[in-house]
Amino acid sequence: MANKAPVSPPRFVTFEGGEGVGKSTQVKNLLHRLSQLGIESIRTREPGGTPKAEAIRSFILQGNSEAWGTGAEAVLFAAARLDHVNQLIGPSLADGKWVVSDRFHDSTRAYQGVAGGVQPRLIDALEELALNGYSPELTIIMDMDPEIAFDRVEQRALETGIPIASDRFERENLDWHRQLRQAFLDIARDNPERCFIVPADRSEREVTDQIWSIVQDRFSELAARASA
Repeated sequence: MANKAPVSPPRFVTFEGGEGVGKSTQVKNLLHRLSQLGIESIRTREPGGTPKAEAIRSFILQGNSEAWGTGAEAVLFAAARLDHVNQLIGPSLADGKWVVSDRFHDSTRAYQGVAGGVQPRLIDALEELALNGYSPELTIIMDMDPEIAFDRVEQRALETGIPIASDRFERENLDWHRQLRQAFLDIARDNPERCFIVPADRSEREVTDQIWSIVQDRFSELAARASA
């Protein structure tokens, strides 16, 4: 009788990093590898993931909240996250599915907290409310010099002929993005049990392979499942 593949419990994985570092591509690649092992997974993003959260995303990224200040933006992100957690993340995990999210609470800490100057006590209070007991088991922080990241975005636009549509945060200056990068590195330093830094200034395949190695090391049932 053939060995039955080990059951993989539901996992919650997040991807973080600055603008243009390739998070969306690597989320897609991870889900592809999970599907090859027969693991059902959900791809989502923040802000967004649910109709209400997507509406808040559109409002913020179009710059409509900028005049309200970064504190108000943090509150809006928390509102979107609470709906995301309650309507999609929590139910998906309860159904036994993996959830892989392009951004989560670390982005609020980096963007609004560090780069935006929102007081830590407000960030902490909003996080406690919005997470509703859910927290990622693994966070991949994709790291790249912002200048290189934006050069890549511009090159991609030239190659595809698709113009760059910058949003509320992409329009910030380079020094702001450097501060943002450092914020993510500091988050990784302060949370070594959860966060892993992946240099993103390499080929897509190299980055994908390193992320998969990290995921397999963190969740040992994957290696057993692959060999079953």
